[in-house]
Amino acid sequence: MTDHHGRRIVAVVVTFNRLELLRRQLRRLQELDELDEVLVVDNASTDGTGAWLAGQDVVAELLETNTGGAGGFSHGLRRAVERGADLVWLMDDDGLPEPDCLELLLGRDDLDFWGPAVLAAQDPTRLCFPIRLPGGTRVVHDMASVKRAAVDGLIRDVVIPFNGVLVTRELVERIGYPRAEFFIWGDDVEYLWRAEAAGARIATVVAAHVLHPATDDLGTPMMCGRTTYNHSPSDLKHYCMARNNTVNLRRYRGWPHVLMFWAKTGWFYLLTRPRPGRLPMSARAAYAGLRGDFTGHRKYLR
Repeated sequence: MTDHHGRRIVAVVVTFNRLELLRRQLRRLQELDELDEVLVVDNASTDGTGAWLAGQDVVAELLETNTGGAGGFSHGLRRAVERGADLVWLMDDDGLPEPDCLELLLGRDDLDFWGPAVLAAQDPTRLCFPIRLPGGTRVVHDMASVKRAAVDGLIRDVVIPFNGVLVTRELVERIGYPRAEFFIWGDDVEYLWRAEAAGARIATVVAAHVLHPATDDLGTPMMCGRTTYNHSPSDLKHYCMARNNTVNLRRYRGWPHVLMFWAKTGWFYLLTRPRPGRLPMSARAAYAGLRGDFTGHRKYLR
């Protein structure tokens, strides 16, 4: 099946050891007439996901090792394009699109990289991931603020990648695929900033929604509320964040932003939420990223 513009639409889902969530998500995707194909990338799950997928009406890509979300989306996007997709709908297994999400996204044909508002599953009046509104430093955490800021139903130049986002084949052919070596954290931002640098038309469609569990302390206030920090209790996530964020800021924003990020990390783990052991880990991660070494996260894998 193709949509009314004649475009072939493929959904790409990346999963790892979350079979119940994957089942829920595939039930939702199978209800959508707009989709031509669902492609599931399984990151070497050990919970029976691979065997279960063999009996499903999906294209299953079973990876031999866990490549993280970054590797999964890089692989899945490449395979979707190879299979003739004109539009690729990218999502993790723990996000649940509302039944009208894809239909609302497809109502826009003037964008290259666009997606829904990502709401906290525990409280859908709140954003799962805080967003910085364009043209300033204001960060918002709730849907009411997003709706007030929207113009023509959009927040332009803002999207939360890999949580129900659509990307056109044309854009992928221009900018390539996500950086698989990032493993997790920052691969989505890097892809967004790469698209931005290429002049892509980017936006969040405010009426379209994906529900996603809010787990980490994203956007934790610091410096008396003047700024925020993306804290995670997971050492694996923090290592990847410190490494990949350093790489992204150095490439796309410049050294002043790198230095501000390092200063914020020091402040946060010394004063806001004291955890001084995070500082040498952060330093090792940042240095590894600047050297182009993307292997250090493996020591934190379980």
